[in-house]
Amino acid sequence: MMTSCRNIDLGTMMMACGCGRRQFPSLAKTVVCKFGSSNRSYGGLVGSCKAVPTKSKEISLLNGIGQAQTVTFDLRHESKQPISLVNLFELVADDLQTLNDNLLSIVGAENPVLISAAEQIFGAGGKRMRPGLVFLVSHATAELAGLKELTTEHRRLAEIIEMIHTASLIHDDVLDESDMRRGKETVHELLGTRVAVLAGDFMFAQASWYLANLENLQVIKLISQVIKDFASGEIKQASSLFDCDTKLDDYLLKSFYKTASLVAASTKGAAIFSRVETDVTEQMYEFGKNLGLSFQIVDDILDFTQSTEQLGKPAGSDLAKGNLTAPVIFALEKEARLREIIESEFCEAGSLEEAIEMVREGGGIRRAQELAREKADDAIKNLQCLPRSAFRSALEEMVMYNLERID
Repeated sequence: MMTSCRNIDLGTMMMACGCGRRQFPSLAKTVVCKFGSSNRSYGGLVGSCKAVPTKSKEISLLNGIGQAQTVTFDLRHESKQPISLVNLFELVADDLQTLNDNLLSIVGAENPVLISAAEQIFGAGGKRMRPGLVFLVSHATAELAGLKELTTEHRRLAEIIEMIHTASLIHDDVLDESDMRRGKETVHELLGTRVAVLAGDFMFAQASWYLANLENLQVIKLISQVIKDFASGEIKQASSLFDCDTKLDDYLLKSFYKTASLVAASTKGAAIFSRVETDVTEQMYEFGKNLGLSFQIVDDILDFTQSTEQLGKPAGSDLAKGNLTAPVIFALEKEARLREIIESEFCEAGSLEEAIEMVREGGGIRRAQELAREKADDAIKNLQCLPRSAFRSALEEMVMYNLERID
């Protein structure tokens, strides 16, 4: 169960809390969350929510809630509400707005020909999840280190991460010959392959230049490894298409290269710039890795459970291209016919639809859901090194937001 009492108007006093109560899957013990001056209980136990009057928008964003007298609400009768990224990132809304304002100017300032490409990809409904994570971890670890506000390095890191992510999407779409991304035409479909490749190359180069100017060798090595991992992931995927002997460990390694490596580098880099202890930075790396893997597994599940309209791309597109993901790998353990269909590369009419149905009915979806929850549990445990705060709570809810997509 989760409730929210953000912006509750009691008479003339505006209250801000944003706390909620939610059950974490597979976590038997109760985790007590202090959201500023509030308490919430995880693990299915009834808790209470404390709200206080806020002094200003700035104080609310930076500190979660103020320090005035509290008012307690009973959560017993509240209904569950879905988590939204808008609510999750409310604490860093100003940080993300500044980032959005900077991204277009960064890409188009020296290369006006790339403005259309930048507008297409940056304006295609992206969630800004990675820079949002950078800001949340930055604030959470800054509190641990006693920093009063984020540094210039924190903010530049968020921009670098989003440019690298965007460049990888542009190149992925070219390699996969994808026509749609987030419900819109891809850059290469709209502007041609030449412009798309150049746009991706430029964003990688620009991100690398900004990265070098951070003059932090540890972070430079960390992010440089991510770019290498992207290439390794693409090579690994291309060399295993339609290979029904692909193991789960191979899938997880490829998913790390293509998705989780960047998320892990984002969260660890943020902690490094907060100058916290090494054990904390390593836990933030593991948090990003586990969260990134959980997100990728959920995305791969949705490829079988959602429609083309919901996905913003053709449903079952990964399987059609021979990219075997967790649901398929699990289903192959029980469905001999599925192997035959995949190895034939769907040469018979209706064979793709038959394969998709086998994955859905053969237990592949269920076992992939269990794997996603396992990685989510690990991510929650990685956050226990952080002090309780609004920002840590938002990171925990990010994990739950991902799992809600398959509930």
